[in-house]
Amino acid sequence: MAAVTGYEALQDRLGYVFRDAALLQLALTHPSVAHEHNAPLQTNQRLEFLGDAVLQLVLTRELYEKFSAFGEGPLTKARAKLVNRRTLAERARHLAIGEHLIVSRGEEMHGGRERPSALADTYEALLGAIFLDGGFEAAREFILRQFQEAFGGLLVIPILENPKGELQELLQSVSPEAPHYDVVSATGPDHDRIFECTVQHGGAELARGQGKSKKAAESEAALAALTRLREEKEAAT
Repeated sequence: MAAVTGYEALQDRLGYVFRDAALLQLALTHPSVAHEHNAPLQTNQRLEFLGDAVLQLVLTRELYEKFSAFGEGPLTKARAKLVNRRTLAERARHLAIGEHLIVSRGEEMHGGRERPSALADTYEALLGAIFLDGGFEAAREFILRQFQEAFGGLLVIPILENPKGELQELLQSVSPEAPHYDVVSATGPDHDRIFECTVQHGGAELARGQGKSKKAAESEAALAALTRLREEKEAAT
């Protein structure tokens, strides 16, 4: 079993200090360790099960409270996008969790530390460990801080694979005119540009969005416009 070092550095990145360091170590213990020793050693699988439930609850509540204009279907799609394995693995990489994983020799040799499935599972296990160590509010604060970094604080609902198409469909149900997008600014160095885009319809600006490409900025503008139009529709009923 590989030794776990750098608890302090990892906890600094997490922004959470464990009262029970054994929970953190358990969260970092990959199931391959038990298979290697052919013994009933504790691994992070049970914590992963718990962390998945905590993550679902926190994000479900946040989506429910922030996006009252959307029904069950869009909210379910939004949650699925937030908790997909790729997103969780990216969050784990951002925290450099892989370098602290406790894995078997065989798993180490085959690049298991950076395997997306292992990173996503360990990320969920860490959520379960934080929940047990600090309670629901500690886990909630950690999750929302993490997903604010990834999704900009959930200012627009992260649901649609094709928000521009959804917006066009919505608008053309009441008007034959299609929405129009304009890039209004591009800031930052060439390797890290931030574009700002407006979406207009009927001569009026509906919303703005930002992104690292024109396409991303247009998508964010479309999402913001969809949220606004649906909220206005709900307020009118």
